[in-house]
Amino acid sequence: MAASVVIVESPAKAKTIEKYLGAGFTVLASYGHVRDLPAKDGSVLPDSDFAMEWEIDPKSLKHVKRMADAVKGAEYLYLATDPDREGEAISWHVREVLEQRRVLDGVKVKRVVFNEITKKAVREAFANPRDLDFELIEAYLARRALDYLFGFTLSPVLWRKLPGSRSAGRVQSVALRLICEREMEVESFKPREYWTVRALFRTGSGEKVPAQLTHVAGNKLDKMGLADEAAASAAIEAARERDFAVAQVERKKVRRHPAPPFTTSTLQQEAARKLHFSTKRTMQVAQKLYEGVNIGGDTVGLITYMRTDGVQIAGEAIAACRSLIAGSHGADYLPPSPRAYKTKAKNAQEAHEAIRPTDFNHPPEDMAAYLDRDQQRLYELIWKRMVASQMESAVLDQVAVRITSDDGAVAFRATGSVVAFDGFQKLYREGRDEANGKGEEERILPDIKEGEALHREKVDGEQHFTQPPPRFSEASLVKRLEELGIGRPSTYASIIEVLQDRDYVRLEKRRFMPEDRGRLVTAFLTSFFHRYVEYTFTADLEDKLDDISGGRIDWKSVLREFWSPFIGAVDETKDLRGREVLDALNDLLGSHFFGEGGTESRACVQCDDGQLSLKLGKFGAFIGCSNYPDCRYTRPLEVAAEGDAAGAVNGPRVLGADPESGLEVTLRKGPYGFYVQLGEGEGKTKPKRASLTKSMAPESVDLQMALALLALPRDVGPHPETGDMITAGIGRYGPYIRHGDAYVSLKGEDDVLEIGLNRAVVLLAEAPKKSQPKKLGGHPDDGKPVTLRGGRYGPYVQHGSLRANLPKGASADGLTMEAAIEILAAKAAKGGKGSKKSGAGKTKRRRQTTPP
Repeated sequence: MAASVVIVESPAKAKTIEKYLGAGFTVLASYGHVRDLPAKDGSVLPDSDFAMEWEIDPKSLKHVKRMADAVKGAEYLYLATDPDREGEAISWHVREVLEQRRVLDGVKVKRVVFNEITKKAVREAFANPRDLDFELIEAYLARRALDYLFGFTLSPVLWRKLPGSRSAGRVQSVALRLICEREMEVESFKPREYWTVRALFRTGSGEKVPAQLTHVAGNKLDKMGLADEAAASAAIEAARERDFAVAQVERKKVRRHPAPPFTTSTLQQEAARKLHFSTKRTMQVAQKLYEGVNIGGDTVGLITYMRTDGVQIAGEAIAACRSLIAGSHGADYLPPSPRAYKTKAKNAQEAHEAIRPTDFNHPPEDMAAYLDRDQQRLYELIWKRMVASQMESAVLDQVAVRITSDDGAVAFRATGSVVAFDGFQKLYREGRDEANGKGEEERILPDIKEGEALHREKVDGEQHFTQPPPRFSEASLVKRLEELGIGRPSTYASIIEVLQDRDYVRLEKRRFMPEDRGRLVTAFLTSFFHRYVEYTFTADLEDKLDDISGGRIDWKSVLREFWSPFIGAVDETKDLRGREVLDALNDLLGSHFFGEGGTESRACVQCDDGQLSLKLGKFGAFIGCSNYPDCRYTRPLEVAAEGDAAGAVNGPRVLGADPESGLEVTLRKGPYGFYVQLGEGEGKTKPKRASLTKSMAPESVDLQMALALLALPRDVGPHPETGDMITAGIGRYGPYIRHGDAYVSLKGEDDVLEIGLNRAVVLLAEAPKKSQPKKLGGHPDDGKPVTLRGGRYGPYVQHGSLRANLPKGASADGLTMEAAIEILAAKAAKGGKGSKKSGAGKTKRRRQTTPP
């Protein structure tokens, strides 16, 4: 029986730690949380002072049993889960479960924490154990209760009042609001035209000096100073009429300082920018680097704990880093004293070190052989960022030249910079979120003196338009959440993952776009639960959770303060009528779905005087007409782009009545595109339908066209050589013409409803030979034709549904009827039937549905 049992979260971590601790220790993995709140009502009971009912995950039962069996008779139980709030919670859950199983009598329970999985750090932690931190545990309990109460109380309201929506999360809803509001900014943005004017001057020695116009008529230009081409042309003309000289030369040295080592959020941001990792992928790879990789038979943790908002570094690590810099880069790259950093993030706890390499004797190039590509790239990023953070600043020589006309009315400005000392930039440069974040580009200006005359070589204008604010990337969203104090380092990846899993947002070109479902949820919450999706409210709750973990406030008082007004707001929505919900949604989202055109943009495309608006149905929201039930026009909840037929005719649109049957003819949209339909069918009889071709615009379909489509296939005329009828129709692969067993697809301007006999004969004659089966004669058994065809795997003969490839070496040229019958008989004897899609028995179906 082991004297000491150690519990960690993962088997990889367990394996590493057991090697470090040696004999006398049994290290087991809990595989994450062993229990959680059941996903049902009543797991948190506000009326019972927020009592919480926990349930062991069925998948965790075997792990709990293994831990319970190991602890029996042990002297110590060491809880060595991660050194954060979540890790403390896992340890608490494990202890609670084992206590309930009555296996801890006489066992001393201790908590050990370490910021890196190295032999030295682990052994030091076990030499200095502590008790469980109940303030951290209470902060976890408060967060878990808040998330449960918010989700399980508000989500049913969403489901009832906004059919088709998914659940709502306390922090996710606020992040979704950020994305939706940014999208509204983009949509409402009106580009403004502006111009810039640049000139190219030359010195007396012929050296170039590019410069930008800054003053016209003695007035300084701002960004929008030249609002149109006329203003730009006037400025250009004014510059071309004048002579110029150097009025002022300003030189200065500028220092660029390195960024601090990574926190969780900055690592996620930089990995998204430089490596194109998702936040989830970044954390997965970082977890592996933290828990350890096999290096020469030993498992070694390569980085410190990756869930942190602190930027401070242990003194021992700083000393090792500075020693590396001096040895690898020289004394010039080592600042006189170590750099100390302080986080700028709101609500930062700074409980742990920044993310750094555990051993500076493990450079990325030496570790490449032991890491996969993603691990190697992320490790290199962490390594370089850490080392660069302790390197000397970069120094740039900057020069600014003011060039003015003789009368001072027109002025240009030329700027240049040269890197005098690259400093930390020799190793690392921080990425930027947006396209306008330009790096330090060297632009060298010639050595010019004040008063020196310059020759004006050319002056040109360039048109620009202001740009909307950029949509959030994963990096910029994480940055904004951190700036607002929403969420915590360990939650950003899950926030983003949940929003995508619920189909509230999607990523397009690495930018977040809200789905219409997400916009609806945000509009609903903003209208009826505004306080709870306010940025300040969510950030203030985070502050209170931090106060709980710091022992400054009682955790249940935070829950009481939240619950009373929240349940009151929920109760107020119980009597909320559908009309009120729709009015609120239409007010907030009308301009998104219908544009800014007022009643004109909402006009129904089917009836004369109806207005379109958002409607709620059993399966979610949609757009419908105000004249319902007289007008049954509907369309899915999607924006109709200008001239977009999909937005105009998604709902069943009545085209008129069939003069023969009197049945209603409608235009509809199905999963495979637009089609017309005759009536609704009776009983099990399906109504007659006909697809539109890709070249047919749905908005142009009228009753006459619909009836013509429903009448397909149609007779084009008899072939002049064979006398057989040529028909035209629409099949699975589009429009076609058919002559006997030969099919030819219709493309380009050939219309299935209008193609005439002459054009059809030409197309048949020009078609590849493989599309024209050769008729060998009628089969002696039933008189049905036997044909020779060219297929994907060579020539074959066919009789009805039976197909048989020609034997190897046999030639299709000169194949006789008798030889064909023998080949078919041999295939039939083997039980071959060929394709079910072909054959005389399927002629009628093929005529209707099968294209060439």
